[in-house]
Amino acid sequence: MSIANALNNAVSGLTAAARGTEVVSSNLANALTPGYGRRELELSSRLLAGNGGGVQINGVNRIVSSTVLADFRLANSGLARSTVSAGFYTSLEASIGLPQDDGSLSSLVSSLETSLISAASRPDSEVRLRGVVEAASDFVKKIQSISGSIQEQRSSADRQIGLQVNSLNENLSEVARLNREIIVEGANGRDTSSLLDARQAVIDQISEVVPVREMPRENGRIALFTSGGIALLDGKVPATFGFSPAGKLTAEIGPDAAILGKLSIDGEIASDVQMSLLAGGTLSELFRIRDDYGITAQASIDSIAREMHDRFADHTIDPTLSAGLSGLFTDGSANFDPANEQGLSARLRVNANVDPAQGGEVWRIRDGMNAATKGDVGSSSMIDGFAKALSEARGYTASAASGGYGNLSALTSAVASEVSASRLSSEARKTHDAALQSSLQTALFSDAVDSDREMEMLLQLEKAYAANAKVIQAVNEMLDSILRI
Repeated sequence: MSIANALNNAVSGLTAAARGTEVVSSNLANALTPGYGRRELELSSRLLAGNGGGVQINGVNRIVSSTVLADFRLANSGLARSTVSAGFYTSLEASIGLPQDDGSLSSLVSSLETSLISAASRPDSEVRLRGVVEAASDFVKKIQSISGSIQEQRSSADRQIGLQVNSLNENLSEVARLNREIIVEGANGRDTSSLLDARQAVIDQISEVVPVREMPRENGRIALFTSGGIALLDGKVPATFGFSPAGKLTAEIGPDAAILGKLSIDGEIASDVQMSLLAGGTLSELFRIRDDYGITAQASIDSIAREMHDRFADHTIDPTLSAGLSGLFTDGSANFDPANEQGLSARLRVNANVDPAQGGEVWRIRDGMNAATKGDVGSSSMIDGFAKALSEARGYTASAASGGYGNLSALTSAVASEVSASRLSSEARKTHDAALQSSLQTALFSDAVDSDREMEMLLQLEKAYAANAKVIQAVNEMLDSILRI
């Protein structure tokens, strides 16, 4: 080997060692950076004129398992979805309250029944009659509060849909931009690893909103599809999603109301099939809260309000009532229309005729809701009738509870139990999804930066650098000796 070849080999070794040191330092600096893919320097032997020509740098490889990453993103979508549903049912259960808690819906129904029994024992006591009105008022406030909580969650979901659609559009545009930059940088022979890191981080954000699959395309470009098959990005221009939030929702706004915004894809309203193909992330789950979970919960609460109203509007108990007139509870300030049950819990009121706060008289609890004058102060028949109606097992009239049978306490407990069961189910699903996501994240970390391994590599590079430097020093001494001759 000539001195020139020896010198050339040593210089290539120094260059490779320097580049390797740069790669190691980059790995260590970004060990905690989300989306960063560990770099490895790819080297090969170089031939010059059929002889050894030192070492050649083929490039820098970014180490990420595409299979594990794809599964991690789907798990990320599942966890985001179950977190949203678990949050809804946890909030709903808290607003209803557990049966054993003071101030829960079940306890307030029991308090109303207790106040009626107490008033029946002393129908002449204005204090006990007032206690019935107060218990009824507490029940009304509670059921209004629950209805308000449901509608607030529906309104919040509607707002979040708008924000997530905007975020989805921005992130898809960012992926398209990074695709273009990766193509340009790759064509110019420059390292695109940092751009790949940035693109992976953006796609990870998209995966929380909709479950996403990444498909490789030419020149480092990628295409994105939902797990159901809808194209999010396949080319230069991504799909464009649109949505207009409705604002504050009320109990009367059903899932088919014209005021509710619909998701659009490239200017066309998404069909039910397309919506099903988007299912799996937070976007679809927020739509379910607004148009499914919230509607079902509202119907259940309305069924309690309807049952409470009807049991106190029995003209066989209160002779001052005729068919169609409301009793202790009214629909706002008017009589209840059975065809307008939706949203009744939000409109339920204590009859103004018995509420002193509205100018009424508590003695009408004893003598009749529409009584013009006081009756026998010792008569408890009507109060007994109300207490019996409240505790009596009979077929439910509310549409959401049709086919059911029991008393009002049983209906309230059934609704509370159903909500608790949904909360437990959603939390179990969230726990499972979190465990799956955590295990896949651990699998991703197995390919991530290991500081011990990087330091070991740095020591090897140091030795290689020193050895190549020693060769250059030896060549220099040889040339000096030759020149002295």
